[in-house]
Amino acid sequence: MRFLIDNALSPIVARQLKKSGLDAQHVRDIQLHNASDHVIFRYAYSNDRIIITADTDFGFILSRWKKNKPSVIIFRKGSEREPVRQTNLLINNLDNLKEPLTKGSIVIIEPYRIRIKSIPFHI
Repeated sequence: MRFLIDNALSPIVARQLKKSGLDAQHVRDIQLHNASDHVIFRYAYSNDRIIITADTDFGFILSRWKKNKPSVIIFRKGSEREPVRQTNLLINNLDNLKEPLTKGSIVIIEPYRIRIKSIPFHI
């Protein structure tokens, strides 16, 4: 799995994922930190990367998308905000998330639960 961390999250998340042996980029690493969500979304699609964000706009873009990639992980308001803890939460749940993310899903991380919905889908 390859990850793209959006500007809504700290570059520390990308660094921590890399330290754990995962392929991760932050949008700043590839000069997309000022890019629109649509540009970031297309980059993730073209480069087979899973978007990790706190920006719910990616969920909206995904709802209009007719393909099963890219998968998106969203940290919702009220969920963990400290970058190292966010990374640990992802890594600790990755075994359960691997199959849905590979097939195409939106994963929503909330304070007390993680929701998974397969894509493509419509609101």
